[in-house]
Amino acid sequence: MPDQPVTLAAITGAHGVTGEVRLKLFGDGLDSLKAHERFNDGALTLSKFRSDNKGGAIARFAEVADRTGAENLRGTALTVPRDSLPDLADGEFYHSDLLGLPAVSETGEVIGHVCAVENFGATDIVEIEKPDGKKFMVPLTDHAVPEWSGERLVVAAGFLD
Repeated sequence: MPDQPVTLAAITGAHGVTGEVRLKLFGDGLDSLKAHERFNDGALTLSKFRSDNKGGAIARFAEVADRTGAENLRGTALTVPRDSLPDLADGEFYHSDLLGLPAVSETGEVIGHVCAVENFGATDIVEIEKPDGKKFMVPLTDHAVPEWSGERLVVAAGFLD
């Protein structure tokens, strides 16, 4: 979905009293932030950031001058336009490209939509929500997901729930 913003981090709270914030990082961590200066359609301008040495980051935004301003941003997702992300090589994808895709069986029957993408270490796993609200997970392998595109994700018969 090229016109949808992509979340690179989320503000988890204030850090200190001078307006810095703590970030939970998604994607490639600090590297994913380096290429961007402005977030949330230009509402936040990153003036500096550093690792917190715990897998997250500490950041300062030009628009935030004190702890109160930083606390008010708690829970804010930091987004960038999808088209500002680097091009991908063949076979690569951004997790956000899968979210919301219709999931269908190999015969074309609609079985739900992709509601989450997880990775617990071995491979990416898509979570599919059925129309009745129940969810199930499928490994994102050629055997389980023989085909997917920007239009749909096909789930093999042996993985339908």
